[in-house]
Amino acid sequence: MKIQKNNLSKLIVAISFLGTLLMTTACNDSEGQTKSNSVSKTNVKPPSIDIHTAIITNNIEALKQHIAAGSNLNEKDPLGGSSPLISACLFDKPEMAKMLINAGADLNFQNNDGSTALITAAFFCHPEIVKILLVKGANKMIKNKYGSTAYESVSAPFDQVRSTYENLGKMLAPMGLKMDLGYIEKTRPQIAAMLK
Repeated sequence: MKIQKNNLSKLIVAISFLGTLLMTTACNDSEGQTKSNSVSKTNVKPPSIDIHTAIITNNIEALKQHIAAGSNLNEKDPLGGSSPLISACLFDKPEMAKMLINAGADLNFQNNDGSTALITAAFFCHPEIVKILLVKGANKMIKNKYGSTAYESVSAPFDQVRSTYENLGKMLAPMGLKMDLGYIEKTRPQIAAMLK
């Protein structure tokens, strides 16, 4: 139990870092955004908005343009190294997650702390995205750098992690993340069952 608590604490720190990173990325204006390092494979030019901001702001047209332009679908954000798919999982954007997956985004991409799209979707209780990732073959046994799998991120009793969700909810609310603690408490066991 102590090991699980330590792993949970490490996961919480990692997710907090991810949230801070995503806030930094989302606050960039169009002039200060990071450009994709990939070369366009078509005559379509990428939009002025970077791919991570397109995800966070639910700009589906910009994401379609990135895909058509051949932008790097595994583009790391500059601070936490998350992929656009991880961002779509964090902010519960199932349509965007499907678009990225169908366009060839790496399902098992790990950010700087080793978290994957599946770990992120599981922890934030987005069952539709968890199901999509599992159907498409995401590896549910990958552990982040703190030793937690997607299952382990939702296996602890809710009362042990409630304050973590409350803190993340406050931190990520300005970016549009909505956390319904009642829903999360009810959904964590369902997510855990999906991941067994």
